[in-house]
Amino acid sequence: MITIIVIVAIVAILVLWFISVQRKLVSKEELCKNSLSQIGVQMSSRWDALTALAELTKGYSEHEYNTLKDIIAQRKNITSSSSVNEANAQESMLAQAMSRFNLVVEQYPDLKAQTIYSETMASVNTYENQVRMSRMVFNDSVTIFNRIVRQFPDSFVASMLGFKSMEYLVENPAKTEMPSMNMSANK
Repeated sequence: MITIIVIVAIVAILVLWFISVQRKLVSKEELCKNSLSQIGVQMSSRWDALTALAELTKGYSEHEYNTLKDIIAQRKNITSSSSVNEANAQESMLAQAMSRFNLVVEQYPDLKAQTIYSETMASVNTYENQVRMSRMVFNDSVTIFNRIVRQFPDSFVASMLGFKSMEYLVENPAKTEMPSMNMSANK
């Protein structure tokens, strides 16, 4: 009789542990999805600000305006079900559009002098910082999730339930280069 009680107790403890790990995996996976969704919200705001900047170029160069509008038309919403590759692709497209817009601003100093340009660029910078922070939160969430998926004994439950390690968002290599601080070259 005691052996049956011990076996039932061990099985009950294993079942409770299994349920606990499953709940922990689901919770951390949802945090990852939520943080990816937050990136999408911030990117969407940045795209909207970029659209406003494109409208500013319309009066200066129809060609540049159309080029920016074509880039903006390729935007896709990033949601909790999006992949890391989709988020990275959207980040690259945003960087391409911003560099294109910066070229336009260099050609048309009057555009840069407009108040609406300054205000819109400030909002673009704000959204960019928010995206950067959201990307950091996502990568932190992925680290926590991946640890659970890979560490024994939780990895046993994760593999049984089909949980796999998630990919990290990567930083655009162009952003990691240090800008030139030589003031005489900018004159």
